[in-house]
Amino acid sequence: MQRSNLPPMFFGAKREIFKNAKLLRENMTEAEKMLWERLNKSQLGVRFKRQHPIDIFIVDFYCHKHHLVIEVDGEIHKQQLDYDEGRTAELEKLGLKVVRFTNEEVLSDVEMVMMRIKVLLNS
Repeated sequence: MQRSNLPPMFFGAKREIFKNAKLLRENMTEAEKMLWERLNKSQLGVRFKRQHPIDIFIVDFYCHKHHLVIEVDGEIHKQQLDYDEGRTAELEKLGLKVVRFTNEEVLSDVEMVMMRIKVLLNS
């Protein structure tokens, strides 16, 4: 896929990012898999993409219709708070809304996570 032919939902992501996204889709965490089971197949009335390239980033889940990015953060994110804040700021500059959940939130209370996502989709 040539960069000039990409739909706007990729915000100019380069070919290498797409390769990395494919690898991440093949190696999702348990929390990502659990959430994907709830987001997949337009179960909330909108389409989500998993491990979706956006510019230089790969976000865990993305709904283009609502410009909503959902990130599921594992233990490593506790040590990279500054990086995550910067990444969120860059995504927000593109006009995207970013929401973060921890692995623990998803694994222990996926219904609460889904309710928060539904609220965001309806706001």
